[in-house]
Amino acid sequence: MASKAEKKIAEEETTTEKAEKALVGKKPNAEKRLPASKSASKDGEKKGKKKTNKSVEMYKLYIFKVLKQVHPDIGISSKAMSIMNSFINDCFEKLAGEAAKLARYNKKSTITSRDIQTSVCLILPGELAKHAVSEGTKAVTKFTTS
Repeated sequence: MASKAEKKIAEEETTTEKAEKALVGKKPNAEKRLPASKSASKDGEKKGKKKTNKSVEMYKLYIFKVLKQVHPDIGISSKAMSIMNSFINDCFEKLAGEAAKLARYNKKSTITSRDIQTSVCLILPGELAKHAVSEGTKAVTKFTTS
């Protein structure tokens, strides 16, 4: 029985060696390319145009402006700015998600300022929610009057 196993292993080795020798002279499929004119028409893009990346929303400038309003003599490191940016993105995601749920519960397809205000009250704790609601109301009235 041991001899049968040895013969089987020897056969597998010879077949893999044959396959490797056959592949040595051939180019891989990845290197085969179509002419530039055919590939450009295939993709539906014109030659010479670059793809533009989707811009990522950053709040760095606004964080810095608020910091200078509150504490004009204090700076902020890039790592702390990155943490603050992540914090604001997280808050935005939570508020938008809660507002979307509220709109869905009320069978509406539009998120209104009332939905945002309710989601702020639900997500932010106590006094922070009251201040956020008053600042938001002030911003909305300023926007509607101008």
